[in-house]
Amino acid sequence: MITLYGIPNCDTVKKARRWLDGHGVAFEFHDFKELGVSTERLEEWADAAGWDVLMNKRGTTFRGLVDAEKDDIDWAKAIRLMQAHPSLIKRPVVSDGQGKVTVGFSEAVFADNWG
Repeated sequence: MITLYGIPNCDTVKKARRWLDGHGVAFEFHDFKELGVSTERLEEWADAAGWDVLMNKRGTTFRGLVDAEKDDIDWAKAIRLMQAHPSLIKRPVVSDGQGKVTVGFSEAVFADNWG
């Protein structure tokens, strides 16, 4: 079974949940704002998708960081920042727990990976 990670009130997460439900794909939902995300899970996602894909640099959380936090981001710093600020994680993240990970929502990507 796949797991969809995100926050329940995110519009993109809602679209992804509707798509999975509409295509009969069984999934578990993990609210990472409420339940958190382990460092190990973030590292797995960053390895699979790329930290730069995983980290949402266009949202208000990123813009609210101090300049020192935004400067010179590398893999390790990105993991630390996303661990400290789960809203920096681009949503949704969908994982099969075996290394397949998608970040964000696209009908085509979902159809290719989860359909």
